[in-house]
Amino acid sequence: MPRTLFSTILMLLVFTTLAFAQNQLDPRPLDPAKDPDIDMFMGSWQNSIPFNSHGTITERAILTKLAGNDPLVPTRKGAVLTAANRFSRGTIDPMVSTTPTTLKGEQEVFYFVSGKGTITAGNKTVVLRNGMFVLIPEGLEFTIKNTGEEFMIMYLINEPVPAGFTPKKELVIKDEKTMPYRNDGYLQVHWSHNGKNIFTTADGLATLKSVNLLIFNAMTIGQPHSHGVGLEEVWSVVEGKNLAFLGKEIRWQLPGTAYKIPPTGYTPHSNINTTEEPILFLYFSRL
Repeated sequence: MPRTLFSTILMLLVFTTLAFAQNQLDPRPLDPAKDPDIDMFMGSWQNSIPFNSHGTITERAILTKLAGNDPLVPTRKGAVLTAANRFSRGTIDPMVSTTPTTLKGEQEVFYFVSGKGTITAGNKTVVLRNGMFVLIPEGLEFTIKNTGEEFMIMYLINEPVPAGFTPKKELVIKDEKTMPYRNDGYLQVHWSHNGKNIFTTADGLATLKSVNLLIFNAMTIGQPHSHGVGLEEVWSVVEGKNLAFLGKEIRWQLPGTAYKIPPTGYTPHSNINTTEEPILFLYFSRL
């Protein structure tokens, strides 16, 4: 058999074996000495101390950079991220503008869920409302203005920029309300996952590989499966009430609450919609 063909077959066998192993449920009972403490991998903005960013944005962290040396044993609740820098919920007061900000060594994704306003960078000004996503590249000065009489509410994902990365030259704007749900591909897998592929590396992500919106219809469940070392996958509820199945336990998950899957290779996760309304998730990952 030619060496290249043998190598290809061997790689396929290894990949298939790993994929099969990671989709099996661990039959052992819960062992606190070995299994991750899933509560340490969950966070909510409602339990966070507010801090100021961009001059006038009030942020409350949901998940932050890893605290400690072991990604499976964080030393602070919600401090579990190894790819992203932070994931938070932010607000801007009515009729207030941020200070001009230029990101260095980092990029940001904003998802606006309430209020109205504008974002300006370079010679470009874009109107913002519920459902708008903005990828702000490194090195581009920008300001966000709340033009309404209510708070602007947003989710913010901050990612580091690796050496040698070439950022986009202008804002990348996506309106999820005009984007169709995918009917094939990896966003329609695991029984009931379906969603909208908002940003990928082709759009300008530097460290993360994808930012998506996913929806779980009423009375549906995702296929429980696990992920191994090197993958960072975060699920945050935007609308609805989720029953999060993580490890060998379950937890209620309300809007503004997120979890990261412990990358052990044997810690399953799933989302279970026990209600009669859809659940909307904001999802980001590094595969």
